[in-house]
Amino acid sequence: MSADDRAGNMPAHSQPTSEKLLALVLSSLSDDKAEDVVQIDLRGRSTIADTMVIATGRSTRQVSAMSEKLVDRVKQAFGFTARVEGKETGDWVLIDTGDVIVHLFRPEVREFYQLEKMWLPAGTATPAPTA
Repeated sequence: MSADDRAGNMPAHSQPTSEKLLALVLSSLSDDKAEDVVQIDLRGRSTIADTMVIATGRSTRQVSAMSEKLVDRVKQAFGFTARVEGKETGDWVLIDTGDVIVHLFRPEVREFYQLEKMWLPAGTATPAPTA
């Protein structure tokens, strides 16, 4: 989704920058004890978002709770509701905040899909900075 597409969905004063969204995402995941957080810069490589964040939760319950809290924090901070897929099962939850796409996995599911390998050359995953 482009910034122009989102612009119609929220007032101009509340449109977050990509950096502010990313900071909120990383802070939320840190607060909720997400593991193995990786951020991937998509600028110039994809039009779907500026950044992809991939993280792991220890259980379906934690993955679902992390996604719910992240969506709530985005709504409180920026006044829009992020799109969410997969929260009901809690194996793999996709959260689309516009400029930042977040994938939350249970460990086994993350290992199976290996998204980092699809988006990064071998050995170049960038761990997200801890808050």
